[in-house]
Amino acid sequence: MPEHRLFLLRHGEGAWNKENRFCSWVDQKLSEDGVKEAQECGRLLKEMGCQFDMVFTSILSRSVQTAWQVLEVMGLEWVPVVKSWRLNERHYGALIGLNRAEMALNHGEERVKLWRRSYDVTPPPIDESHPFFTEIYNDRRYNSCDIPKENLPRAESLKDVLDRLLPYWDNIIAPEIKRGKTVLLSAHGNSCRALLKHLEGISDSDIAGVTLPTGVPILLELDGDLRPVKPRQLLGDQAKIQAAIKKVEDQGKAKPGGK
Repeated sequence: MPEHRLFLLRHGEGAWNKENRFCSWVDQKLSEDGVKEAQECGRLLKEMGCQFDMVFTSILSRSVQTAWQVLEVMGLEWVPVVKSWRLNERHYGALIGLNRAEMALNHGEERVKLWRRSYDVTPPPIDESHPFFTEIYNDRRYNSCDIPKENLPRAESLKDVLDRLLPYWDNIIAPEIKRGKTVLLSAHGNSCRALLKHLEGISDSDIAGVTLPTGVPILLELDGDLRPVKPRQLLGDQAKIQAAIKKVEDQGKAKPGGK
């Protein structure tokens, strides 16, 4: 029997999700559809009788806004929300702001898939000439990180995401779950994938096949050592979930003009 339940949630659709651009550490609000996704997620969880004791988010607005919308719909606005850069989306380096489909057209679908889905391939790093470098690294939200701002990443593989996430999981989140608290982690596609890889023991090659749609809650039932006792459950209408997964996977396919 499971001793603990953990809910993972990739934020609702952001403006750049809609435009099929690598968003990464650029701060984007939820789109109108993204707000609806988060609210629908909250309604689903409320109907299931879920209750949360703590919520963890990244320090990017789309992650935080998603948590707010879910909690408001559930009538749980009072639940503590704890934010950390260690739950941020993967840093896509020089790819930030680029259209995935146009990149696939120019560099090939396999190369883009490696950049997006592989475990240990790192995209080209961002540098000071990049149009979004200043917006990211002059943002004062990173002044309060637990490492010096100059040591923040310039690009990350999924392995790098897991490496910076694990200390936060081990030292901050996991102890709360072991104390009996039910936790919602409202984060990003890659920070959630990295944590799933760790918890479920997914191989370096198989993680490439794990795709998470926006706004779909994932239930993990865990034992006392926080290991899954049954397969993860993507909650909601399964036909819609599969269609949403295919939509995410198709983002990296070559389409002239990125349309």
